[in-house]
Order: sequence, then structure tokens, then C-alpha cells
Amino acid sequence: MSTIMNKNTTIIPRPQHCISRSLLSPNGLKVLYKLKENGYTAYLVGGGVRDLLLGREPKDFDIATNATPGELKKLFRNCRLIGRRFRLAHLHFQDEIIEVATFRSAAEPAPEEEPEPQHEPEHVEREGRRHHHHGPRMLKSDEGVVLRDNVFGTPEEDAFRRDFTVNALFYNIADFSIIDHVGGMEDLKAGVIRTIGDPATRFTEDPVRMIRAVRFAAMLGFTIEEETRKAIVEMAPAINRATPPRLFEEVLKLLLLGAGESTYQLLRHIGLFEPLFPHFDAWLTRESEGFPHARVGKALEWIDARIDEGEVVSPALLIALMFGEYLEERNQYFRDEGAPPQQATEMAVAQFAGELATTVLIPNRVLVAVREILGSQYRFQKTPGRNAPGFVGRRVFPDALRYLGFMEELNPPKRSLHEYWKSYASGVIMKAPHDAEEGAAPQKKKRRRRRRRKPTRMPEGP
Repeated sequence: MSTIMNKNTTIIPRPQHCISRSLLSPNGLKVLYKLKENGYTAYLVGGGVRDLLLGREPKDFDIATNATPGELKKLFRNCRLIGRRFRLAHLHFQDEIIEVATFRSAAEPAPEEEPEPQHEPEHVEREGRRHHHHGPRMLKSDEGVVLRDNVFGTPEEDAFRRDFTVNALFYNIADFSIIDHVGGMEDLKAGVIRTIGDPATRFTEDPVRMIRAVRFAAMLGFTIEEETRKAIVEMAPAINRATPPRLFEEVLKLLLLGAGESTYQLLRHIGLFEPLFPHFDAWLTRESEGFPHARVGKALEWIDARIDEGEVVSPALLIALMFGEYLEERNQYFRDEGAPPQQATEMAVAQFAGELATTVLIPNRVLVAVREILGSQYRFQKTPGRNAPGFVGRRVFPDALRYLGFMEELNPPKRSLHEYWKSYASGVIMKAPHDAEEGAAPQKKKRRRRRRRKPTRMPEGP
């Protein structure tokens, strides 16, 4: 039988759960044992425990301990301390990074507290756990958003300051048991995403938790518990309190986990999509009377299929595919105003970036790649020509070709440009070391009369 420590905590002994040490990362196991051997409490925590219990392969093996950041720095030569909002230790191994955090308290900050310095002296870090009034502190904004959270605490306090019950389970390396302070095992069995504590309070502390609720529900095939769901619907506009760069990273996680299409539908249904992408959402609603455009869903289904096959989908390809129809319409508007094709593409992407700058800030390097993916579609319409190896050799070429392939799946042509360029590129790649200048275009395409048009350059007029 499970052991009850107190009214909040359940211990599930090793015979009653499925997590074996053989399933853990060897590096993570080494860290857990080294902490234990040096007298510290050390648990595998969070998504790694959740995924192992569900029979899924974890993406990360995160560890929580009562060792402070300063003590971790001394104990592990491969340790780097990162972060201001949350002070974390990253242990660098050859093929992975193990993240180690000190147990944190959910204690409220005192009124006179100040933000901790960016580089906290090690002796202050060490004292932080033992004497809260000397150590790093929690800081909240006037709206209740947690800005700093380095008040060290007990394992139970740490569990209660996590976001959802299914993410607050601990695997104890000391006796191989599961420690459940928050009822996470029951919710895991029931397939429920539930906040720990009052949903409105937790979403106020960190609005991004609303996005994470959707991500976990879509990724795991779980349902969002009713009170948690109601709070998201009511508080959805508050998502914009999170910074635009952070929201971009969260949106990437959401849509590149292999369940992008269902995530997109849930985001729209629960009310989070509109504050994240207000102009695009208005366009979807205006054009389709409340129903999503078919192409957006089909693009995300196509991406899900690629991810399911083990392919990596870049952020730029995701943005280009998901917003492609919208960007093409913008492009056509600028073409109708007299802009040349390439300039129209640049203007469309720039306008799109401006619309999102205050909500989901797309990095410039991603926008440049999106612009090149869309601009390359004109180039695919031309025969390869003498300078084609340079086009094929561009970093964005594989994504541009995949975009072309998706478009041809939507509207199958009589003659596939995707297959032609794919075959041509293979020839160029095979021949490149010996004859990079000439390329390896199929014989039937070497028509010299085409060279006058310099096909690698875009025309200057519509």
C-alpha cells in the first residue's frame, strides 16, 4: 500500500510504480547519486517523472535538491549558474545538459525586499536557504506577476509552487519511491491538467502557465480541469503581460510538439489565440465566419506528420506555413499597388512582423528566413540556369523546397516542380565537390537561350 506522510503527501514505493533507474539518463543518474552521496536530498522532478510514468520518453531530466546554487557550483566542475528570475544550475555533459534547481518556497516577499543582484555572491546564495532574510528573494509586480523567485524552501513547498499537479511529482533516488504532495498521481491516471492551488492566482503569477496548460493537454491527450479552464477563458487577455520574446518561445513549443493542429484549435476555442495573434485572428474570423481557414489547419497537420516521422521543422518553416495564406494575401495587395514581387514579399513580412511586435515577437533571423522561403517560390518557377548551384546551396533552400512540396500537396500540379528541384538539388550536391561552379542540372534543361534572362535575379516589375 502507498504510505501517507501527512494529509497532503503520498509515498508510492518502488513496487507500485513503473519508473526504473534503467529508464533515466545516465548523466542524470550520476548527478542524483553524487548529490545523495554528499549528503543532499535529490529528486528527479517535473515533466521527466510525468513522462516516465506515462510510458513516454522524457525530453529533459530535471533535478531538484536542497543544495544551494553555490554548493552545486563547488560540487560539480561542469556547472554553470544561469538566470535571474530563477537561479538554476546547468550541468554540462558531452551530449546533454542536466538542469538542477534548489527547492524553492512559495513564501511571499517582505515589503522592503529589493531584487537580488544579477551575480549573487556564492556566500549569499549558500545562506539563502538557511536564512531567508539574507538570501535572494521573491519579487512580484503590481499585477502579481512573479519577477524574482529565489526563496529557498522545503521539498513540499517546492512542489506547491509548481504549475500543475502532474508536473509536481518527485522520484526519490534514496529509495526509488514517488513522492506526491499535490494529488498528481490521481490526475495523471484520470488524464487531467489541474493547477496547484487557485487557478486565477497561479495564472496571475505567471500568465504563460495558461499556454502551458494548453500545451500539456494537447501533448498528452488530457483534458483541462473545469476550474482551470474557466480561469483561462476569463484571463486569456492577460497573456500579453508576458514579454513578447518569451511568448514567441512558448508558441514554438506549443506548435512544434507534434500536436500543432489540435493545439491550434484548442487555443482558438479557449480564447488564447486572439490576444497572441490579434490581426491574424481577425482575418481568420472575417474570412471564415468564425471557422479557421482550412489551410492553417492543413499546414499544422502537415508539420505534425513531419515531426511524427522524426523530421525537424524549423521555426521559420512553421511561421511560413502557418501564416502563408495571410502573407500571400498581403503580398498580392502590395503587388497590386505596383511593388515588384520580391519587394512585395519583403513588405508583407515586415508588416506582419510589425503587427506581432507587441504580442509574439518573432526574432529577425527567423523573419529573414521566412522572407527567403516565400521569395524562393518565384525562383522555383524558372529553369535552374548557370547560377542555380548558389540558389540550391543557400541555407534556406531545404525549407523553401519543403514549402513548395506542401503547396503542391494542396493543389497537385500536372508537373511537380518540387520533385524536379529535389532531383536537381541532389545532382548539384553530388557533383558540387568537383564542379561547384557549373552544377549538375539535368541535360534537357541546359538551354542557353534562357541565360540572357539571368534567372537567379528577380524581375524588377510585376
